[in-house]
Amino acid sequence: MVLTNIAVILQYMGKNLDDFDLPSLNAAVNLESRGFREVQEEYSIIVQDEDLHARNSLNSHQKHAFDEIMRHVDNDCPAVFFVDGPGGTRKTFLYRALLANVHSRGLIALATASSGAAANNMPGGRTAHSRFKIPLTLNNNLVCNIKKQSRTAQRLRVAKIIIWDETSMAKRQAVETLDRTMQYITGVRLPFGGKIMIMGGDFRQVLPVMRHGTRA
Repeated sequence: MVLTNIAVILQYMGKNLDDFDLPSLNAAVNLESRGFREVQEEYSIIVQDEDLHARNSLNSHQKHAFDEIMRHVDNDCPAVFFVDGPGGTRKTFLYRALLANVHSRGLIALATASSGAAANNMPGGRTAHSRFKIPLTLNNNLVCNIKKQSRTAQRLRVAKIIIWDETSMAKRQAVETLDRTMQYITGVRLPFGGKIMIMGGDFRQVLPVMRHGTRA
């Protein structure tokens, strides 16, 4: 039983018993019967009534974005969206409405943000580096540290939508690394592996880059 629990935890981290020279499990033990731990975590997220009915309180711009994104969900149509708006325009309110309505249909929606504070504002939210295993040192040709047969990859494959808040804070290479990884684990040569990707942020809060400029 201990070895089985260790195997489940290792699978959660994208590893297996062989990676650590541990004894193999008895052939009669079926880890699949325990379910995909990470997938089960997403299905267990409780949908709040206030989030489920939040769509009735959206303003006209939010309602347009909500309807367009949900139309792609209904039609299973891949797309990449960017939700733009100054701070205080309730972008998170829109995200929570989307997450609640996708979850209420028995589908998986992943909530991610570039910072922990923003991630905590969404049900099941996690930081991008935690969710996608993005390398800390980035270059132009990396992929995330996710094995194709891992439970993390399984969760990304079954996700209906992925929300990445505060994308404007992330490095370009981080977004491109996720794009390459999603195409690799899904086998679909479309942006982000054909997922419905919703990115958001406010470039007004990002300082301009001045070539050869000093701090002043």
